[in-house]
Amino acid sequence: LISSATKSLRMETEILEKKLQDAQMKLAEKDGDKEKEIQSLKRLISDLEFQLTMEKSNNESFLDKLRKEIKHKSDELEKLTQERTQLIHSLSQVQEENSLLQDTVRRECEERFELTAALGRAREQVLELRRLSGTL
Repeated sequence: LISSATKSLRMETEILEKKLQDAQMKLAEKDGDKEKEIQSLKRLISDLEFQLTMEKSNNESFLDKLRKEIKHKSDELEKLTQERTQLIHSLSQVQEENSLLQDTVRRECEERFELTAALGRAREQVLELRRLSGTL
C-alpha cells in the first residue's frame, strides 16, 4: 500500500513538476515577449522624442525667422511713417506757398484791373483834352 501510494505520489509529483516546468517555460516566453515589447516601445519612444526634438528645433527656427521678419517689417513701417510725416509736412509747406502765390496773383490781378481802369480813364481824359484843344 505504501509502495503504491509512494508510486502514485511520485507520478503525481512528476506530473506537477512537468506542469511547473511548462508553466515556467510559458512564463519565460511571456517574459521574453514582454521584454521584446518593452524594447520596441523604448525604441518607439526614442524615435518620438527625436521627432519632437526636431519639431521643436524647426518651430524655433521658424519663430526666429518670423521674429526677424516682424522686426524688418516694423522698421520698414517706421521708416515709411517718417517719410509720410515728412511728405505731409512738405505738402503743408507747398499748400502754404500755393496759397501765398494765389493771394499774390489775386492782388496783382486786382492791381492790373485797377491800372487798366485808370488807363482807360486817362485815355478818355486825353481824348477829351484833344477835343477841347481841337475846338479851341
